[in-house]
Amino acid sequence: MTKFIFITGGVVSSLGKGIVSSSIASLLSLSNYKVRVRKLDPYLNIDPGTMNPSQHGEVFVTDDGAETDMDLGHYERFTGIISKKNDNITTGKIYEEVLKKERRGDYLGSTVQVIPHVTNEIKKFIKKDLKNEDFVICEIGGTVGDIESLPFLEAIRQLRNELGKNQTLFIHLTLVPFLTSANEFKTKPTQHSVKELLGLGIQPDLLLCRAEKKFDKKEKSKISLFCNTSLDSVILVENAITIYEIPLMLYNQGLLKQLLNHFEIKNKRTLNLRPWEDFLKKISQLKSKVKVAIVGKYTNLSESYKSLNEALFHSGIFNNTKVEIKWVDSKKIEDLKKCEKELNNCNGILVPGGFGKDGTLGKINAIKISKKNSIPYLGICFGMQLAILESISNLKGYEKASSTEFGKTSLPVISMIHEWKKNKKIFIHDKNNLGGSMRLGSYTAILKKKSKAHSIYKKNKISERHRHRYEVNYNYKKQIEKSGVVLSGMSPDGNLVEIIERNDHPWFLGVQFHPELKSTPFNPHPIFNSFINALLENSFK
Repeated sequence: MTKFIFITGGVVSSLGKGIVSSSIASLLSLSNYKVRVRKLDPYLNIDPGTMNPSQHGEVFVTDDGAETDMDLGHYERFTGIISKKNDNITTGKIYEEVLKKERRGDYLGSTVQVIPHVTNEIKKFIKKDLKNEDFVICEIGGTVGDIESLPFLEAIRQLRNELGKNQTLFIHLTLVPFLTSANEFKTKPTQHSVKELLGLGIQPDLLLCRAEKKFDKKEKSKISLFCNTSLDSVILVENAITIYEIPLMLYNQGLLKQLLNHFEIKNKRTLNLRPWEDFLKKISQLKSKVKVAIVGKYTNLSESYKSLNEALFHSGIFNNTKVEIKWVDSKKIEDLKKCEKELNNCNGILVPGGFGKDGTLGKINAIKISKKNSIPYLGICFGMQLAILESISNLKGYEKASSTEFGKTSLPVISMIHEWKKNKKIFIHDKNNLGGSMRLGSYTAILKKKSKAHSIYKKNKISERHRHRYEVNYNYKKQIEKSGVVLSGMSPDGNLVEIIERNDHPWFLGVQFHPELKSTPFNPHPIFNSFINALLENSFK
């Protein structure tokens, strides 16, 4: 029978519920239990697809084409379990479904209310699309006390009554701050957070206490007494050097034991911690160091590129190398000389995905510097498209080659599919369909033999995740190749460009997809492995 673990957060946001959820899932998965991890987001957006990355962090895309919260990326990286579109829900989606049913008359004329209609829909989602999972971990977004979270908290309270204590577990992540002026830890914020939960009818079974450093039994006992939990149920979560320490940290604090005891699981399975132990050992023994410049427009918040950050880290470990990231705001390097000065001490340049014309000139300048100084270059999604535009604009007559994303153009080398027709150079400006449609999720690409892409993947056919509206216009394939670009990865029908590279450069690769979404600590992505290796070679020059 499936067990449900609900994780809530209190006191402040950004305590790391996603990392805790991922770490618990990892411990259970490494104990050979079948696990599913889900995120319940209280915001009213249907999904995070239209949200600014600078405010909410990156949008994580699943294989089946869902735009989801970035925490699903943590779930996949820590466990290797592939997330699905049914693993992320928002208040917007819940209300959308309720209103659809109301319009169809499914409620038989009843007054539609938060309880029971909205809470029933949340419970339906939590139990949806399960196939003999031993554990389902549900992270509730936001902070206890937020008005948006109330329907979700009420729904999991009801599930405890319906399923029973032996099938549900409440974990509450909270903050225990240390006040330097008083030279002591303060437990009052945790007490108030738990009191808030108790007022909603939820008694936490386990309390995970975030703290800057280790606190002693005195603080633990105080929290236990005032929060109505056993001493063993109060678990310390100290600040870690890397998020990948958390699974072992939680295990050493006895969390897995407490969890299994709560569910009265007597025949405990063997836990294999070796993968985490080996990975952390590698981190402590790195011998080399490289610096990569990420030239983007959302650099004010590193979580805008969270998967990218982690993918570089994973491949750095794979190459026994510490990767230092230099975040470069593309809007600040629109002068070519300033751009070269900004990038001259970097071993590699990476231009990630993005939307809109803003900051484009700085990214193109970075591409020019990469070509001029033979600096390894990786362009992802928009970064690949700009590499094509920079290259083809050097051909006579194509100086003004552009993307329709930037506005009207007579040379739509990059455009949405509905804007071009095969064998006809036609620009169609469809005012009723400016948004077009996203190409989301996994798509197949065929690799050109004897290309760099083929040597990286060591296979003829690959599948990678996409998130974009604009494509390379196949009417310009000959001109693109004439400019020195090799089209080394194409869609199976040969119409859509997936990978480009240059033979006149030590390491220059552009991909239409997002390889960072599939990188994990134990299985780093081959493109990033090759990129970091190229950075190493460049650093020895």
